[in-house]
Amino acid sequence: MSKRMRAHLLLMIAAFIWGSAFVAQKQGMTYLGPFTFNGVRMILGGIVLIPVIFALRKKLTVSAGDLMGGFCCGVVLFLASNLQQVGLVYTTAGKAGFITSLYIIMVPVLGLFMKKFVSKKIWLCVALALFGLYLLCVPESAAINKGDIIMLFSSLGFACHIVIISYFSPKADPVKIASIQFFVCGFLCVPMIVVEAPTGAALLLSRMPILYAGAMSCGIAYTLQVVAQRDTAPTIAALILSFESVFAVLMGFAILNEILSIKEVFGCVLMFAAIIMA
Repeated sequence: MSKRMRAHLLLMIAAFIWGSAFVAQKQGMTYLGPFTFNGVRMILGGIVLIPVIFALRKKLTVSAGDLMGGFCCGVVLFLASNLQQVGLVYTTAGKAGFITSLYIIMVPVLGLFMKKFVSKKIWLCVALALFGLYLLCVPESAAINKGDIIMLFSSLGFACHIVIISYFSPKADPVKIASIQFFVCGFLCVPMIVVEAPTGAALLLSRMPILYAGAMSCGIAYTLQVVAQRDTAPTIAALILSFESVFAVLMGFAILNEILSIKEVFGCVLMFAAIIMA
């Protein structure tokens, strides 16, 4: 298997984990505020990676490139992920998935400022995937609310996160960057955690969503993203990662017995076609 194909497979696995984690993120805020939930799961994700780093590298030393990459990614991830958590309070999971995935348009646009041009075929795939996302996620009677606006800024944050990872991951250790970014993001949440004043009982009640979102969504999926983006273009990465919305709907069908409409099935097919073309 080529490095590029392996990277695409890792990104698809990350998209699957994120898609299945959407429910955990929503449930995690039943008893906790968004900053508390995010802060705890991010620090947990960083802790999970420490033994992984030691097993792979046999040492825990970090370079200046690891620190700089981890810090920059962590700050952007803090902004994007917390905007997403706050936005989820005011909007539906389906609309949140669609608006978040608008980064598939934002990433190639941001790439133009870095002189990373995208072919016409990829722009066509982006447009096709965007239309598929709309059919999949947005109900016919949807109206824009403040949660949707917050999610739009979150999407811009995730687009910047993808571009920044593409810049740093070839220059430093991707697993160390991933771990450092989680600690940076988690500790930046601390001031707001104090304001939200979570209780031990609330943390205990939210332990399963936190464990899944921390160990799987952060510890594994974000690390796969950083590792994979060493060997693929940011626009292709954004297209594959946007498949998290498809996985979210499919997991709802498989686990929660949610029925897929013809429109949603067609949206899934269009997105899959766009990724295969790209």
